[in-house]
Amino acid sequence: MNTFKSGEFFLLLALLAGPLPLFAADGRTVEIIAASDNTFRVPGQKTPVIHAKPGESLTLKVTAQKGSEWAKDGAVHSIVIRSLRDQGWDFRLHEGAQELQATAPMKTGEYVIECTVKCGRGHDDMRMKLVVEN
Repeated sequence: MNTFKSGEFFLLLALLAGPLPLFAADGRTVEIIAASDNTFRVPGQKTPVIHAKPGESLTLKVTAQKGSEWAKDGAVHSIVIRSLRDQGWDFRLHEGAQELQATAPMKTGEYVIECTVKCGRGHDDMRMKLVVEN
């Protein structure tokens, strides 16, 4: 008869269960829709705003829908904060779902997120905000 010590038994159970999803301790997921009508939407919000703490890690779970125009490289929208491009806030979006990693700036304030891909009528107004506050 094969017997296991309790620690070995739980290790065996963990191995049989398979890998567990890993989550960043300080990370947070934000859902965004870059819609075919050339608007940004955050589910559950009338006006789309991302709230974050300084330096907070964010996973942007974006669903991009093709509008009436798109870029030659196939990008249908983008998420850009012009003043934070050097900090990684410059994402080209292709049709469908994608997850993007971003970090909120250390400086508190309001930042304009805009689409820089000519995506059709209403493109010039395709904006939302990132609000960084303690």
